[in-house]
This record gives sequence, C-alpha cells and structure tokens, in this order.
Amino acid sequence: MTAVRTFWRGIEWAIAALMAAMMILVFVNVVLRYGFASGLRPGIELSRLGFVWIVMLGASLCLKEGEHLAVGELFDRLPRPVRLVLGRLLWLVILIAALMLLVGCWRQTLANWHNISPLTGLPSGLFYLAGVVSGALMSVTATLGLLRPGYSEAPGVGAAGIGASGVEAPGVDSAHDRETRP
Repeated sequence: MTAVRTFWRGIEWAIAALMAAMMILVFVNVVLRYGFASGLRPGIELSRLGFVWIVMLGASLCLKEGEHLAVGELFDRLPRPVRLVLGRLLWLVILIAALMLLVGCWRQTLANWHNISPLTGLPSGLFYLAGVVSGALMSVTATLGLLRPGYSEAPGVGAAGIGASGVEAPGVDSAHDRETRP
C-alpha cells in the first residue's frame, strides 16, 4: 500500500472513529439526562465539532473517490475531445472553489482561535480548521485531476456509459479502460 493510500485510509478511519465517539457521547448524554437528571455539558458541543469534521473530511474523500453528486447524462453523450476540455474546466472550477474554502476558513480560524468555549475549553477556531484541512485536500485532489494526462471524465462521472442494466453504452470507455488509464 502506498503512502497516499495509507493517508486516505487514515482519513477513513478518522471519520469512523469520530462517528463512533459521537454516537457514544450522545448515547451517554441521553442516558445521563433521562436516567439520572444530569448530563455532560460539553457533550453537545463536542458532538457538533465532530460532526463538522466528519462532513468536511467526508466531502474531501468523496471528491477523491468521485462519489459526490453528479449528473452525467449530457456529459456522457459528448464527443471525447469535448469531454476532455469540459472535464478539465470542471476540475479548474472545483480547484478555485476549494481554494476559496481554504482561504476563507483559514481567515476564520485565525479570527476565532482565541475565542475559547466556556463548556469545552477548546478554541472556536477548531470548527473552521476542518474547512482548512478539507479545502487543502480538495485543492490537491482537484490539481491532480486537472493535471492528469488523458483524463476525460468529469469529476464524479466515474461510471460513465453504464446504464441501469449494467450494460455499457457503445462508444464509451469500458470500466477496465478507466481503471487502467494513467
């Protein structure tokens, strides 16, 4: 397993660990509230923080895997040279949006880092730091998608040409061709 695959596998494990911690935290808080008339005061804020990190890391992972929402019916019917140009243009738009997310969240992280939560004692900037990490990961992914030679797929249109019956449409690269493409 390469270092890049190990890195993304680590993000998957981090998402799973955050999800498990959130479920345990919320469950314990509910039991304490309804069973013992008490509760973990920082539990709600920690769950919110975990949720923000799960969403932002998950969005980065979805972009990398091409599993985000995409409507590719029109794109699939275009000629290959047009798909090449349009695919690159789409990656460029994603790169610009990811850089905007990165810069905006970085500014918010710096602006809110000294605002300490009275419940958890953690900086409020941690919420925005998730956007910084996600924006950086998405920027790298978009840059790689933009620079990949011969890549003619739009972001998220990984199953181009495969209909509901699972049969590939004529004139579209096969799944093997897409997997072995450099």
